[in-house]
Amino acid sequence: MTARTASTSTPLSSRQSFPFVTWFRSRLLARWYDRRLQRLDLAEIDDHLLRDLGLTPQDVRRECAKPFWQA
Repeated sequence: MTARTASTSTPLSSRQSFPFVTWFRSRLLARWYDRRLQRLDLAEIDDHLLRDLGLTPQDVRRECAKPFWQA
Protein backbone atom coordinates (compact mmCIF):
# COMPACT_ATOMS: atom_id res chain seq x y z
CA MET A 1 0.00 0.00 0.00
CA THR A 2 2.85 2.41 0.64
CA ALA A 3 4.26 1.80 -2.87
CA ARG A 4 0.98 2.93 -4.41
CA THR A 5 0.88 6.10 -2.34
CA ALA A 6 4.48 6.90 -3.21
CA SER A 7 3.94 6.41 -6.97
CA THR A 8 0.92 8.74 -7.13
CA SER A 9 2.63 11.69 -5.50
CA THR A 10 3.72 14.49 -7.83
CA PRO A 11 7.37 15.50 -7.76
CA LEU A 12 8.05 18.96 -6.41
CA SER A 13 9.89 20.09 -9.57
CA SER A 14 6.87 19.56 -11.85
CA ARG A 15 4.61 21.55 -9.53
CA GLN A 16 7.03 24.47 -9.49
CA SER A 17 7.39 24.65 -13.27
CA PHE A 18 3.67 25.23 -13.94
CA PRO A 19 3.63 28.94 -12.99
CA PHE A 20 6.62 29.52 -15.27
CA VAL A 21 4.85 27.84 -18.18
CA THR A 22 1.75 29.94 -17.58
CA TRP A 23 3.82 33.12 -17.35
CA PHE A 24 5.79 32.27 -20.50
CA ARG A 25 2.62 31.50 -22.45
CA SER A 26 0.97 34.76 -21.42
CA ARG A 27 4.09 36.79 -22.32
CA LEU A 28 4.29 35.07 -25.70
CA LEU A 29 0.65 35.86 -26.47
CA ALA A 30 1.16 39.47 -25.38
CA ARG A 31 4.23 39.79 -27.61
CA TRP A 32 2.35 38.39 -30.61
CA TYR A 33 -0.59 40.75 -30.01
CA ASP A 34 1.71 43.74 -29.64
CA ARG A 35 3.55 42.81 -32.84
CA ARG A 36 0.24 42.65 -34.72
CA LEU A 37 -0.80 46.07 -33.44
CA GLN A 38 2.57 47.56 -34.41
CA ARG A 39 2.24 46.23 -37.95
CA LEU A 40 -1.27 47.62 -38.23
CA ASP A 41 0.04 51.01 -37.12
CA LEU A 42 2.94 50.77 -39.57
CA ALA A 43 0.52 50.12 -42.43
CA GLU A 44 -1.25 53.42 -41.70
CA ILE A 45 1.84 55.66 -41.85
CA ASP A 46 1.89 57.94 -44.90
CA ASP A 47 4.77 58.13 -47.39
CA HIS A 48 6.18 61.38 -45.99
CA LEU A 49 6.66 59.87 -42.53
CA LEU A 50 8.00 56.64 -44.03
CA ARG A 51 10.75 58.63 -45.78
CA ASP A 52 11.61 60.25 -42.45
CA LEU A 53 11.93 56.79 -40.95
CA GLY A 54 14.06 55.59 -43.84
CA LEU A 55 11.48 53.05 -45.01
CA THR A 56 10.00 52.44 -48.43
CA PRO A 57 6.43 51.33 -49.11
CA GLN A 58 7.87 47.97 -50.19
CA ASP A 59 9.53 47.60 -46.78
CA VAL A 60 6.19 48.26 -45.11
CA ARG A 61 4.33 45.78 -47.32
CA ARG A 62 6.97 43.13 -46.66
CA GLU A 63 6.79 43.69 -42.89
CA CYS A 64 3.00 43.76 -42.79
CA ALA A 65 2.77 40.55 -44.82
CA LYS A 66 4.57 38.58 -42.12
CA PRO A 67 2.51 36.42 -39.77
CA PHE A 68 2.18 37.73 -36.21
CA TRP A 69 4.48 35.06 -34.80
CA GLN A 70 7.43 36.05 -37.04
CA ALA A 71 9.79 38.76 -35.88
